[in-house]
Amino acid sequence: MYKAETRGISVTVMPRFVEEESSPGESRYFFAYTVEIVNNGSEQVQLRSRHWRIIDGHGACQEVRGAGVVGKQPVLEPGESFSYTSGCPLTTPDGLMAGSYTMATVAGESFEAEIPAFSLDSPHVRRSLH
Repeated sequence: MYKAETRGISVTVMPRFVEEESSPGESRYFFAYTVEIVNNGSEQVQLRSRHWRIIDGHGACQEVRGAGVVGKQPVLEPGESFSYTSGCPLTTPDGLMAGSYTMATVAGESFEAEIPAFSLDSPHVRRSLH
């Protein structure tokens, strides 16, 4: 589990490897991740957009930007939470993801809530110790 908090917005991520959606012989590795966003602050916020950096096991970086998450732009009152699950295909058996959500207050102020960096690890990774 990975966690970050920005201005009272807590983001927790739980990644997992999805064996049944993967085909290591074809260099296809699929990862799912569940995100929980909790408003620990004192004002209502809305998640407007997302920005992800996805880095594969070779260090290649892909950036993804878009409105909301899973087709939604949830509004969170103080104390409320929102969870969703999404996925990420890679051509390597391991990688990293990190990013941010653009949040907006009722007053129209925007800020970036950090999504903690988290590792994508499959059992197909060959690790060597030096």
